[in-house]
Amino acid sequence: MQAPTIGGVRVRKGDGEIVKLPRGASLTDFAERINVDPAALVQMLFSLGEMVTATESVNDETFELLGEELNYIVQVVSPEDEDRELLESFDLEFGSDEGVEADLEVRPPVVTVMGHVDHGKTKLLDALRNANVVDKEAGGITQHIGAYQVATEVDGDERRITFIDTPGHEAFTAMRARGAQATDIAILVVAADDGVMPQTVEALNHAKAAGVPIVVAVNKIDKPEADPTKVRGQLTEYGLVPEEYGGDTMFVEVSALAGLNLDKLLEAVVLTADASLDLRANPDQDAQGLVVEAHLDRGRGPVATVLVQRGTLRVGDSIVAGAGYGRVRAMLDEHGENITEADPSRPAMVLGLTAVPGAGQTFIVVDDDRMARQIAEKRESRERAAMQAKRRVRRTLEDFMASMEKGESQELNLILKGDVSGSVEALEDSLAKIDVGDEVSIRVIDRGVGAITETNVDLAAASDAIIIGFNVRPQGKVTEMADKEGVEIRYYSVIYQAIEEIEAALKGMLKPEYEEQTLGQAEIRTIFRSSRTGNIAGCMVTSGVLRRNAKVRLIRDGAVVADTLDLASLRREKDDVSEVREGFECGLVLKNYGDIKEGDVVEAFEMREIPRG
Repeated sequence: MQAPTIGGVRVRKGDGEIVKLPRGASLTDFAERINVDPAALVQMLFSLGEMVTATESVNDETFELLGEELNYIVQVVSPEDEDRELLESFDLEFGSDEGVEADLEVRPPVVTVMGHVDHGKTKLLDALRNANVVDKEAGGITQHIGAYQVATEVDGDERRITFIDTPGHEAFTAMRARGAQATDIAILVVAADDGVMPQTVEALNHAKAAGVPIVVAVNKIDKPEADPTKVRGQLTEYGLVPEEYGGDTMFVEVSALAGLNLDKLLEAVVLTADASLDLRANPDQDAQGLVVEAHLDRGRGPVATVLVQRGTLRVGDSIVAGAGYGRVRAMLDEHGENITEADPSRPAMVLGLTAVPGAGQTFIVVDDDRMARQIAEKRESRERAAMQAKRRVRRTLEDFMASMEKGESQELNLILKGDVSGSVEALEDSLAKIDVGDEVSIRVIDRGVGAITETNVDLAAASDAIIIGFNVRPQGKVTEMADKEGVEIRYYSVIYQAIEEIEAALKGMLKPEYEEQTLGQAEIRTIFRSSRTGNIAGCMVTSGVLRRNAKVRLIRDGAVVADTLDLASLRREKDDVSEVREGFECGLVLKNYGDIKEGDVVEAFEMREIPRG
C-alpha cells in the first residue's frame, strides 16, 4: 500500500500508536520514533505554516499537530517522569525507603503554615522560632522560603517539628501547593476577628488536594473583637469539623503577638501526626529530599536550603540537586551553625554545588562525583531543550499594548531574574495564571537567580523578550547593551506590581504615568564611622550623576538590599553639594540606613512623568 501524501509530503501514517517524547524534543527525535525521514517532517510542517528545523526544540502544540496529521498520539513526558527515567538509567530510585521494615525510624513531621494574607502566618512562625522575618520583607510580604526546626515536649518526651515557611498570598498559589506536597501536616491560620476569607478556602483546598491532615490555628484571640466560635462554625461548612463538635480536626486558639498557647499548637501537631500518619524513614541509606530554597552567595557560591526526606546527608557526600552537582563542602542549620549531618525531616543549608537549583527540585546523594556530574549534565541539557521549545517572538510592554489594539493575536516573551529561586518560581506561576482570553499569552523563555547578565540581554534580543528583574540589578555594562539592542528591562521589588503591570499590558490597558530614570551609580570605596551622623560612605561616582534630592537604592552583589532611600547628606570634600558627577569622589549618608559595606553600589534614580501623546 502506498504511503499517503500530507501537505505535499509522502509520510507513513500510524495506527493511533502512542509516541512518548521528552519535553523540548526535536523533529529528528520524533522521526526516529516513527521511522520516517526528519526532512519529510520539516517539509510537512512548512506546508502547515510552521518554520522549524530538524534539530530545533519543538513545543508540545507542534508535536500534537503532527500527531493528529500522522495518526499518532503524542505524549510529552512530564519532568517528573523524565527525572525518574534518568535516575533509573543510573540504577537509582528517588522516593522510596530502602532496606527492611526494621530499618525505619520515626522522623519529625514537616509542617506548612497556610492561610489568608494578614492573618498572622509569619508572626506565628516568628513566635515559634523567635525570629523576625516581617521587618526584612518588602511591603511586609514573605518573599522567600525557609525551613526551620523547633522542639517541644509532649508527654515528657522531646519532639521535633520542621516548619516550611511559604509565602502567603493568593499570588503564590502554586508555591503553597508545592509546599503542601513537601509536607505532612498543614497548619491553617485563621484570624479570630476576620474569620474565613477567600485565600483561607484556597489554602484549605490545596491541603485537601495534597491529602495532608489539617490543624487549625485560630489566631489573634487577644483582640477584643475576636470570635473563635464563628471561625469554628465557618470551617465546619468546608468539612473541617472541630473535635469538640464530634469531628477529627484539632482547633487551637493562639495569639502570635502575645505568645499565647503556642505550646498547645505544637502539641496538637505532634498528636495529629501520631494519630493520622506513619512518619518513618530509613536514616541509614543515601540521602534524598527536596530543595526548599536556593540563592547565589558572593562569598560561598550557590547555597541551597534542602529538606532531607529519607537517609542522612553528610558533609563530603556527592550530591545532585536539580541541574547542580558537587560535594557537600559544609552544612549549616537554621541558626547558621555548622552541622556534620542531617537526618530525615531535617532542613539544612548546603554549600558546594556548582549551580543554583530551582525551588522544589529534588536532590539525591550518589556514589561519586563523576556520576553526579553526568546526572546533572543530562538534567541541564533536558531543561535547556525544554526552554528552547518555549521560545518564539523584541518589544516593550507599550509596543505590546499598541499591537494588541490592532486586534492581532500576540505572545509576550519574558525572561525572569530574581534574588532567590522561590521568588522566580512564584512570579512565573502567578504570570501563568493571568487569563485574558485566547488572543494573548505569556511565554517565559528563561528564568534564573542572580544579577541580570549580558547573556540574558542576548537571549532577549534574539527572541523579542522583556526582562523582568525582581530584587536584582544588571551587571557591568548590561544596561548600555540593553539600550543598544532595544531590550526593555523592568525592575520590581514587590511581586504584585509586576503581575499587575504585565496583566494590564496583556489587557491593552497599560497607561504608565511615571517611569523610573536612572541618574547614576557610585561605588562605596571606604566607610567612616561617626557617632553623630552614622556610617558615612566614601564613594566614587562611576557613571552618570548623584543628586541630593534623588531617591537611591543600595545594591550588593547585583541584588537590591535596600530601595527608595533618601540621602541625609551629599558632600564634596567639606562642602554640601546638590550633585556629584561621574569621575568625582564624594561622601554620602543614607537616611535611616546604616548597613553599608565596601564594594556596595549606590544607584540614584528619579520618577519622571511620561507625557501622554
